Amino acid sequence: MENVESYLKQLLLLAQPLAPLDLPLLDAHGATLASDIEVGTRRVLTGGSRIRSTHIGIAASVGLDHLPTHPHPRVVVISAGGDLTEPGEQLETAHFYEVNSWLLTTSVREAGAIGYRVHTIPTTSAQLRLLIEDQLVRADLIVITSGPESEEMTQAALTELGIISKIQVEMNPSGSHSFGLIGPDKTPVITLPTDPMTSFISFELFVRPMIRQMFGRKNIFHPILNAKLIDAVTFEAGSQRYLPAVIDLTQSEKTVKALDLENWADANSFIIVPAGVSNLAVGEIASVMNLELRAD
Repeated sequence: MENVESYLKQLLLLAQPLAPLDLPLLDAHGATLASDIEVGTRRVLTGGSRIRSTHIGIAASVGLDHLPTHPHPRVVVISAGGDLTEPGEQLETAHFYEVNSWLLTTSVREAGAIGYRVHTIPTTSAQLRLLIEDQLVRADLIVITSGPESEEMTQAALTELGIISKIQVEMNPSGSHSFGLIGPDKTPVITLPTDPMTSFISFELFVRPMIRQMFGRKNIFHPILNAKLIDAVTFEAGSQRYLPAVIDLTQSEKTVKALDLENWADANSFIIVPAGVSNLAVGEIASVMNLELRAD
């Protein structure tokens, strides 16, 4: 059993910054500056920053027509399992609509990476292995989820391609997690839990920092704030818990409200509940991970 912080450290070891590229100024816009830019003894631009219009202007003013950048990571998202049905098709008996690849591909793009959703849903470990091998050519990172009955199939395919570690993360909600390096180029891969909400939470906790580190950003984590609870929250005590919530920063006092676990579309934060705690009272100050304040 791994705690969240320990697991994240292992993942970040796999997610090294991508090799810098010199890009023309207009192409560099929006990328990450790979190193400081100095003119003589004066630093004019600081590495690790998102390249904005002002950076482009300063670069041009000192005679530069290119900037060293960390490229945006290419992230391939795969959902696998014979128990999944594409949205828009007739739902078969004992099947579930395929949610996670849509959710995660858009989450990848919101994190600043290039997200590729694989449209094929493999139903056997052999199909999945071949699909992964085919995708490696365009992937800096591969993210995989599977249907409720297909986790073993996913693990079987991955272990044929590289060294994979499967672990239980000490968090709630939890689920099946694994990670490793696969293929000839040792491409990092991570699997996320089946349940869409749990997959979303795991993405924000684990995958987003990997992506941010890969394209060289200085700030890779969501900020943690304190906010007053509008409503009481009660649940079963256990591992550290992450509750989808809505935080309001418009007033002088920050407030937060936990969302119904069946209706978390408006979540812009997670209330972080320490291990062993079973309730939070109205007016209590809670630690909140703010998903809206995405620092560059």
